[in-house]
Amino acid sequence: MIFSKTLLDRCISCGYCLPACPTYAMTGDEASSPRGRISLMRALETGHLEDDDPTLAEQASFCLGCRACEPVCPAGVEYGNLLEEWRDHQWSGRRSPLPARLLMALVSRSWLVRAQGLVRRHARTVTSASGPSLMLGCVERGLFPRVSHAARKLAPGLSVPKRQGCCGALHAHNGDSGTGERMAKSLGDALPGTIVTTSGGCAAHLAAHVGRPRVRELSEYLVEHDHLPSGRLLVDGRVARVALQDSCHLRNGLGISRQPRELIRAVAEYVELPSAGACCGAAGTYSILRPRESGEILSVKIDEIEAAEVDFVVAVNPGCLRQLKTGLRKRGSRVRAVHLAELLVIVPR
Repeated sequence: MIFSKTLLDRCISCGYCLPACPTYAMTGDEASSPRGRISLMRALETGHLEDDDPTLAEQASFCLGCRACEPVCPAGVEYGNLLEEWRDHQWSGRRSPLPARLLMALVSRSWLVRAQGLVRRHARTVTSASGPSLMLGCVERGLFPRVSHAARKLAPGLSVPKRQGCCGALHAHNGDSGTGERMAKSLGDALPGTIVTTSGGCAAHLAAHVGRPRVRELSEYLVEHDHLPSGRLLVDGRVARVALQDSCHLRNGLGISRQPRELIRAVAEYVELPSAGACCGAAGTYSILRPRESGEILSVKIDEIEAAEVDFVVAVNPGCLRQLKTGLRKRGSRVRAVHLAELLVIVPR
């Protein structure tokens, strides 16, 4: 058995997922929709399609894994879990894409993940015995170390335990969900108390394996604890115009979308992008494995950002932040892409 029967049987093929799916919007191809992919999964499960079928290989890779189909599904299909089971089978061993295997090998080595802090000086504290704890993340501590410093300025009570590695989300989304689960539980054991993360994707993965009550994404934590900024962010003497790019897994997996908007509105003029809740094309390793399709999705997003005439576009996930920065730089845009924590700490107090 490849798939959990209860998960696979839940889909009633109603089609509500089709308008929410970015790859279906790109192609109009039924096979590139959640409903179509679940039909392919059923064919694989029953033996009507073999493992090496080219359509199976293509669609397992083409899916963004954004889970935008889940909130609109009347039957409550857990598509994200089905996709993990599919890739566990489809991408087992050396059938996993080489770039994904290399990245998973790197983040599996906690000492290597922690070594980034020797060069990129992320936040540090004396470890608290009870938390709450700030999770550094494997990508963010290397690419965007200022985010952890900003998070601690916003919530000084957060401790930053030293010996923390990767949460395993990268593994879960790339064909090794068993290792991903073990890594999440190991990180949960290493971080005392409530775990606060500045990465939406990590938040959703951790919540699934260490329990939702223990996990808080930063905007959620700040709103819950009334760490609301009181100043206004000005640009050229006027209130700044700020847009948001949702984290797919934060919005679709944990239902968190109000809190980052509430924080932005407290300090700036919030501008809602038409596709703020749709994937930016980063999608974990997707921008590496499928650069053409990722770039196509990003190009539409950058068009919207430019048309909105905003000063900043905010991300709540490091992969999204990297994607937006890359797109804006290539376009020669004046718009700055920043993490929510970075935006809030530049507000005058």
